[in-house]
Amino acid sequence: MIAFKDFALRRGERLLLSKVDLVLQAGWRVGVIGRNGTGKSSLFAAMQGELEADRGDLDIPGRVRVASVAQETPSLPDAAIDFVLSGDAPVHAAIQAEANAFASEDWEAVAEAHQRLEELNGYDASARAGKLLHGLGFAAEAHSRAVSTFSGGWRVRLNLARALMTPSDLLLLDEPTNHLDLDAVLWLEQWLLHYPGTLLLISHDREFLDEVTSHTLHLHDGSARLYTGNYTAFERQRAEHLRLQQITHEKTQAERAHLQSFVDRFSASAAKAKQAQSRVKRLAKMADTEAVRVERAFRIEFPAPAKLPYALLRITHADCGYSTASGPATILHDIGFILEAGDRIALLGPNGAGKSTLVKTLVGELPLLAGERSGHPDLRIGYFAQHTVESLRAGTSAIDHLADIAPGVSTQQLRDFLGKWNFPGDRAFESVDTFSGGERARLALALIAWRQPNVLLLDEPTNHLDLDMREALAEALAVFEGAIVLVSHDRHLIGLVCDTFWRVADGTAQEFDGDLDAYAVWLRSRDSSNDGKAREKKVGVAPEVTSAPAAAPAKPRRGKANAHKLARAEERVGELEARLAKLEARLADPSVYADGGAQAVELGREQAQLQGELDAAEAKLLELYEEDAA
Repeated sequence: MIAFKDFALRRGERLLLSKVDLVLQAGWRVGVIGRNGTGKSSLFAAMQGELEADRGDLDIPGRVRVASVAQETPSLPDAAIDFVLSGDAPVHAAIQAEANAFASEDWEAVAEAHQRLEELNGYDASARAGKLLHGLGFAAEAHSRAVSTFSGGWRVRLNLARALMTPSDLLLLDEPTNHLDLDAVLWLEQWLLHYPGTLLLISHDREFLDEVTSHTLHLHDGSARLYTGNYTAFERQRAEHLRLQQITHEKTQAERAHLQSFVDRFSASAAKAKQAQSRVKRLAKMADTEAVRVERAFRIEFPAPAKLPYALLRITHADCGYSTASGPATILHDIGFILEAGDRIALLGPNGAGKSTLVKTLVGELPLLAGERSGHPDLRIGYFAQHTVESLRAGTSAIDHLADIAPGVSTQQLRDFLGKWNFPGDRAFESVDTFSGGERARLALALIAWRQPNVLLLDEPTNHLDLDMREALAEALAVFEGAIVLVSHDRHLIGLVCDTFWRVADGTAQEFDGDLDAYAVWLRSRDSSNDGKAREKKVGVAPEVTSAPAAAPAKPRRGKANAHKLARAEERVGELEARLAKLEARLADPSVYADGGAQAVELGREQAQLQGELDAAEAKLLELYEEDAA
């Protein structure tokens, strides 16, 4: 149980929260929401002991183990899977001790390490770490890569995997879906639903909150109010709360006005003086009620395209990918894609399957490896990607960026336009260095809107945007007259904007006959074992180190696997797993090491041989699964 008692929190001179009194019960999954700057991340910092309460108490039992996602990842030479394993420090230490003991042939230390692993239930730790990496989009070959070789976004995923690996009773996740694709978000949902501890989750993804949370903590105007239910339930309850608050306020104001009127009329009358004085006292005792202050909703818009031809963009018989020093790396084969005015297309697909590659090809940023790309002479593309935000120039203002693409336009016109994108007044002249991630993304979208594109190609535009801004973006895109191709992990945005879905997987891109729920079913059937093995060979492309990753061409599809072969292969894997488990149990027995270690050495060799046989059997089973799914 976590208790806040008259809790107040400051950051510098600014009072973020005050008079917070609430209790969070063990096992709750709490969504922490509120506009940017209301104190969500500061609240997490206080719960981790990094900030002290300005007043009151925050009571977290000392025995509670707290896990959270680190903000930075050191540039380490450690393999990714070792970095994730280190989240479970005792198990990781035991595994390291076992490896060191085997290397030095210290059989007594080996026995102690095995006993320690047995006590910690640590024999499956490597498998658990592998599942976490797989679920968050890391291909099998990436598990052994050094942490230092991953880009920033992938390091964020490594930090998330490490936090999930850490044994905890309280898990604090601050925007965990940023830098994840839809597949990883769906996987994370299922993982969190099975998390046995208490979860506090900051997120601007309403569908994610709806799926995961059991309670909602709303931070607003210095206060914190707890609601039972997910985000949709919160919206309903808050609307009713505000309605009743306004009714109470209006009733109180009417009563005040009536009493004040009596006092004004009869305060000078000797006959009514006692009654007037009584009403003055009653007025003084009446509790103040606050009128509902409606938060100003964000309103943005993409101006109508200057020209909107019907046939906008086409690629035919296209091979999409990258040119490398060793030759072309083809990601997608024989793609045919036609974009017409009014199209609303969402690209769905597993991580690394080629969604961003297809978008870059449509933009023209990546030349075709084969085939043709043609666009209408009046084609005007608005392209948003993560590097769009990163390319904003340090030390310059929002109005400087807009003036660069709008030469000759008056400053007042530029200010008026930026004001519509919630950069009012002097905010338009402030350096982008002071902007939050959400403000920078909003500025990048505003610069796209100024150019009046007739095609919007948007690759994860909602990262760092809060709930209100996401809602405003969805509304603006819904009425945009041109064509849209969208890659996003925000299902609410996809559902409001897109009416056509394309699935990018297995080296191709095809229209998907189904909705997002059907896509989630397809994902589960694709990896029904949930062990990270059913997809690795098929779609596992190593995370990018540079801007031109290599990927092997998709294998040709084969016929249905023989059911008898499949059953035999599954039986073989089960048999080997059982034998390996028995062998590891024997290795945990201290008596094995009593004869100077000879028996332990023999068992170690047998363990290595069995592990090799199991790897081969699993590979064979994977091939049969792929044949059966083809």
